[in-house]
Amino acid sequence: MENKPNHIIIQNFTTESGAFYPILNLSYQLFGPELNTAPVVLVNHALTGNSQVIGSAGWWNELIGENKTIDTNKYSILAFNVPGNGYDGAIVENYLDFNARDIARLFIEGVNSLKIQQLYAVIGGSVGGGIAWEMLALEPKLALHLIPIATDWKSTDWLIANCFLQEQILKNSSNPIEDARIHAMLCYRTPESFKMKFDRTINEELAIFNIESWLLHHGKKLQKRFQLASYKMMNQLLKTIDVTRNSDSFEVFASKIEATIHIIGINSDLFFTARENKETYQELKKYNVNVFYNEIESIHGHDAFLIEFEQLNNLLAPVF
Repeated sequence: MENKPNHIIIQNFTTESGAFYPILNLSYQLFGPELNTAPVVLVNHALTGNSQVIGSAGWWNELIGENKTIDTNKYSILAFNVPGNGYDGAIVENYLDFNARDIARLFIEGVNSLKIQQLYAVIGGSVGGGIAWEMLALEPKLALHLIPIATDWKSTDWLIANCFLQEQILKNSSNPIEDARIHAMLCYRTPESFKMKFDRTINEELAIFNIESWLLHHGKKLQKRFQLASYKMMNQLLKTIDVTRNSDSFEVFASKIEATIHIIGINSDLFFTARENKETYQELKKYNVNVFYNEIESIHGHDAFLIEFEQLNNLLAPVF
């Protein structure tokens, strides 16, 4: 199993906003069999994630690995770092230069650079799934399976509003990462989830509610491992998912799709709601897209795709 980060140099890249980058570093990690010896699964990370999908610091160990649902004995796992996420030491200060489609373009360049003819699947949760949608919009033949989890092909007004508030906190707070993370946790979880976990209990040592100490803990934890520029960049990408931007209608987009699409929603997701996911499913069915919809049932909201692993494994097992 290869855990060492590798690098691809992307030259002369112009973003959709017109910003020119003579050189961009696209880093990635590989797990399982060597490339081109097994079907390749591309895993796109979420907002605070990275290419370390599995291993001691892996964020999807419950789903991917030897003899797991996505079995690294059978599949080569490829994961890129979003340029600017900071995991490879590089940041992007001018985050407004980029949108989700720019990252999709960079990932496609990475796939081509690695001489991968076709991916078996591209899978991602949240913003990673949004980037996966954008990749298939650009390259309909890119993968046999598209698996967007807790995401959609567009950022809704509600999501854009929350990203706008995140940006205001990141620009104006004296403790930007901690404060933005505290707000974000209120969107990643639900009132029911908090009630079940804390139920108004008190942290006697700190003389505050346990929900408050938990939020402070998550803020400090992210502050230690994430950079301000990286948070701004990833928040910008989350806000800008839209496969129809400056291009064809949704009907034209749908008519080009060749992959089998497996949409996985979460019944309590406050960010990418199950209702929006179901509407996407119904729209795609109109254009004879080979699409399936399944739903994780959980009180934990958006974060359920990182919590409800038994359900997720059961939903994904038929694909893998």
